[in-house]
Amino acid sequence: MYSLRPFRNTDPPYLAEIWRSQPPQRGMLQPVSAPLLEYSVFSKMHFDRQGLIVATRDDEPVGFVHAGFGPNEDGSQIDTGMGTTLMLLVRSDVDDPNLADQLLAASEEYLRSHGTTVFYAGGIKPLNSFYLGLYGGSEIPGVLHANNLLREACLRNGYVESAKVLIQHCDLVRYRPLVTRKVRQLKFCVRLEESSDPSASNWWEACVWGTHQRDRFELIDKQENRVIASASFWDVQPLSMCWGICTAGMCDLYVEPDHRRKGCASFLMNEAFRILRRRGVATIEAQTMATNDAANAFYSQLGFSEVDHGLIYRKGPANGNGVVGLGK
Repeated sequence: MYSLRPFRNTDPPYLAEIWRSQPPQRGMLQPVSAPLLEYSVFSKMHFDRQGLIVATRDDEPVGFVHAGFGPNEDGSQIDTGMGTTLMLLVRSDVDDPNLADQLLAASEEYLRSHGTTVFYAGGIKPLNSFYLGLYGGSEIPGVLHANNLLREACLRNGYVESAKVLIQHCDLVRYRPLVTRKVRQLKFCVRLEESSDPSASNWWEACVWGTHQRDRFELIDKQENRVIASASFWDVQPLSMCWGICTAGMCDLYVEPDHRRKGCASFLMNEAFRILRRRGVATIEAQTMATNDAANAFYSQLGFSEVDHGLIYRKGPANGNGVVGLGK
C-alpha cells in the first residue's frame, strides 16, 4: 500500500503540506512552507537525501522520516556512530500507526547502514543541526511532549525515555534584576562586551548556526583581561513569529570554573536582559536538562517558568554511548 523512497527535489511542497496538516503544537512552526524547509533543512551542506525517506501512496507523498548524525569530538566532520530520527511526520488524514512504524524502521536501517549502534529519536545537542527555528524553540529539545506520533512510535519499537528537557520562559516585562552583594562587587572588576554574529568555533557549529545570527555577551575580568562568563542569544525565527511575542533564545551559558558561585552568571544575565529588553525583546527562552538541579534553580531565581518539555528516546546496547543532551 505504501512505498518508501529517498527524497527528491520535487518533494518539498508535499512535505510542507504534510507538516501543515499536523495538530497544533507550541513548538512547531505553522504554517511552514517549502522555502522555509529549504532554508533549515535541504540547503545544509551535510544534508543527505538518502536519509530523508518519503512514504508515498499512489505516488503521492503522505509521510516522511529524516535520519541524521552528529559530529566527531572536535566538530570537524560527521560521526556516524551515533544517529537519530530527527523528524517523523504523517499526513493527518492517514490514520495508520503501521506507517509510522515503517518509517521509523527505515530511519534505523539508514543509520545502521552507516555504522550507527546507538539510536536516538528527536534532535538534541549535538544531534541538532536541522530544523532549528522550525521546531522546539531556542534549541532542539528532543521529541516535544505534544508530538504523539513520534513518541508513540518510539515506545512501540523498543525505545526508552532516557532524559527530559525543560523549556522555560522568562517575561522580561516583569523581570527584576538579581542584586546581591557579590553582584554589586562585580560591577567594579568586570566589563561587558557584546559581539554580533560570532565566528563558529568549528565546522559543526557552523552547520548548526550558520543560517542564524547570534548576539554573544561576554563578561571580561578587568584585571586578568580574560572572558570569565558568556552567553549567546538569537531571535528564534521564524518560530517565534507564530507565538506573537518578540523572543530571544538563550544558549551556551557558561561560567569559568574558578569564577562560579561569585555572582558572574547573575551579573551577566542582568546586563544582557537589560539590553535585550531595550531592543524590544519581551521573552527569553532557555532549555536545560531536567536533572540539572543547579541550572534549574538558577533559572527559577531569574523568574523562568516551564512552558513545555521535550523527551529524549534511546535504543541501543546497555553499554553503548552515554546520553546526549544540553550541557546546561
